[in-house]
Amino acid sequence: MGRFDEKVAIVTGAAGGIGEAYARALAGEGASVVIADVDEAKGAATAADITAAGGGAAIFVRCDVSDSTSAEAMAAATVERFGGLDLLVNNAAIYGNMQFDLLITVDWDYYRKFMSVNMDGALVCTRACYSHMAARGGGSIVNQSSTAAWLYSGFYGLAKAGVNSLTQQLAHELGGQGIRVNAIAPGPTDTEATRNQVGEGMVKSLVKDLAIKRPGTPADMVGACLFLLSDESAWVTGQIFNVDGGQVFR
Repeated sequence: MGRFDEKVAIVTGAAGGIGEAYARALAGEGASVVIADVDEAKGAATAADITAAGGGAAIFVRCDVSDSTSAEAMAAATVERFGGLDLLVNNAAIYGNMQFDLLITVDWDYYRKFMSVNMDGALVCTRACYSHMAARGGGSIVNQSSTAAWLYSGFYGLAKAGVNSLTQQLAHELGGQGIRVNAIAPGPTDTEATRNQVGEGMVKSLVKDLAIKRPGTPADMVGACLFLLSDESAWVTGQIFNVDGGQVFR
């Protein structure tokens, strides 16, 4: 028996990276999982591979998390296929190909698109999904933050600081409906997107300041995510969990 037998989960940005690790872990513990992503080829392949591996079923649904119509269609497709919705992981982000720039000079249209995905996306998807979760008696939402929220990191850090505040606000708004809302803040994590963004040399440099002298991996994030989604954390909400090798002390 898995912790998530008969549960239905959506993981956004799950075609690869940390989101894929979350989706695979949920399916491995019995959940039916929706892989929601804009990358149709990789998303469909990930869903097929998860289903072939056994455990819970998985399907791919294309979703642009910055678009409320797209998010509502994702939620509707989930309920139509699996009969309901219990768990949501708001992981999707513009990251691996993110532009480097300052807040005072970044192109305004790019900034607005970036924030619409990296900050507003969590709210857009929560708004699309929460009523379906409430109809099942409640559920759990995990937002993907970052330790960048507490460091100088330009508009990326600003977006993640917004995710932290959004997490706390939604925890209060949805708690009465039995829905818990928490966030995970990864530190420097060895993913393809991180290597594309900062290079292996920068990752090694960041590791020097960690208490645990290695970069994180997607697998390091999975335990915290499953805990926050499960009934083991039934009295935990509005919290930001750092999984960062000791990078940030608060």
